[in-house]
Amino acid sequence: MISIIIPTLNEAELLPGTLNRVQANRAPHEILVVDGGSTDETVALANASGARVISSAQTRRAAQMNLGTRMARGDIFLFLHGDTWTGPDTLKQIENALRQSAVAGGGFARRFQSRSRLLRLTCLLGEWRSRCFRWFYGDQGIFVRRTIFERVGGFQDMPLFEDVDFSRRMARQGRVVTLRSEVVSSARRFAARGALMTTASDVWLTVRYFAGADPKRLAAERKWHESRPDNPLVKQRVSP
Repeated sequence: MISIIIPTLNEAELLPGTLNRVQANRAPHEILVVDGGSTDETVALANASGARVISSAQTRRAAQMNLGTRMARGDIFLFLHGDTWTGPDTLKQIENALRQSAVAGGGFARRFQSRSRLLRLTCLLGEWRSRCFRWFYGDQGIFVRRTIFERVGGFQDMPLFEDVDFSRRMARQGRVVTLRSEVVSSARRFAARGALMTTASDVWLTVRYFAGADPKRLAAERKWHESRPDNPLVKQRVSP
């Protein structure tokens, strides 16, 4: 069985679509929504869908996902963001990939719900990066065998790049694969500052991370940019 673990914090707008699409899969699975203290309808919607809801005292994705694995019953873990939609055969693809004993896990080729040519280009480059360097971002739907996850110690308690850190450690345990499926994430984060500025910022943060910068400092910088008053999403949240 595949345990789908979804860390959430105020995801009421897009979570129902994510859950509906996971449930369209026929492969045996369970859904665990690990909530970090949502103040909207996230928990109620997750409960209504039949997902197992777990309350987390921490809001960091790494801690939420680790908690989910401790409550999970499956022997395969799939980590999804609350705004990432799967296709009807996504779980079957994971099962087929892991029939090969040498495969430790993997992720999906990155895709966004956007017509932006720039984002499509970055997704193509991202797929090349995943296949060549064997690391993934969280919105790519990282999956892994339970035994491998436990062997590497799960996610490190990091506010940023916990997905990259984990996938790199996973890759040392065996072969990792990049699958193509109907896994697609919301492009809402790019809508705030624009695809170009957000992509450039992401690349700059990633370069600095690999150069040894403290993930806490990088996370604080990104949070500051995302919370600036001229950010359209901030204006939307404070508007009457």
